[in-house]
Amino acid sequence: MQIDWSSIFSWTNVFNLIDILIVWLFIFQLLKILKNTKAFNILNGVFIFLLIKIISTLFQLKTVDWIMNNIIQWSVIGVIVIFQPEIRRGLDHLGQQFFAGKREAGARNPNEKMVRDLVEASEYMSKRRIGALISMQRSQPLNEFASTGITLNSAISSQLLINIFIPNTPLHDGAVIIQDMAITSAASYLPLSENPNIPKELGTRHRAAVGLSEVTDALTIVVSEETGGISVVERGEITRDLTKDALYHILADNFIHSSDDENSDTFISNWFNQLTGGGKSDD
Repeated sequence: MQIDWSSIFSWTNVFNLIDILIVWLFIFQLLKILKNTKAFNILNGVFIFLLIKIISTLFQLKTVDWIMNNIIQWSVIGVIVIFQPEIRRGLDHLGQQFFAGKREAGARNPNEKMVRDLVEASEYMSKRRIGALISMQRSQPLNEFASTGITLNSAISSQLLINIFIPNTPLHDGAVIIQDMAITSAASYLPLSENPNIPKELGTRHRAAVGLSEVTDALTIVVSEETGGISVVERGEITRDLTKDALYHILADNFIHSSDDENSDTFISNWFNQLTGGGKSDD
């Protein structure tokens, strides 16, 4: 039997493949944005509802099927209401990637001096048990959190960071937010996590750092006022009691060495790298 290769490689099949790839990329990006956020847990609940709907249809459970049909009819409005913060942040992130690729890449890859200033300031405050909370923007913007504090837009230096967190000064209570290799704001408010698994001995600073990591991909340095311990919080996880060298390696891996994996300035080429596996995973 002769194979009709012309029908297999027709333009219709090519467009169908492109269609599938676009949908796959959209779902991948959506799950990536929602990963390690409260919305991801809600999404799991949505999948459970869909599973119940499928089961009720297969086994002809008419009452359950009627209830699920009504829930699904109103689900569009419910999704918009429930996921409103994530939708806003996702669209903001999408627009920044598309229209400001070079600026965003610079924000995600600060230079060696910035990392060393952060380590030096953290070590100084740790030895003197000065509480500190420093959040660094990565791919998702922190504008809405920076707007809750005092605008600085200052160059990063260890001396300035230390002075900000000196106790009983106007800016010491709250978070410093770093964007585009600059201290955007101080005394900013971060969302407190409601995660019951956070150790009880950790205070408000750690809970705020975890809360921010649940809604963005920011990395936050926390210096404990009680113990002087240095922690790093990202993706809802706390790495505690870091040494100077350990802190440097974490920051370097996230903000210096990661530049080797981001060799595209445009939104389209970034997606192509993800599709072909050209770069390392964010995890």
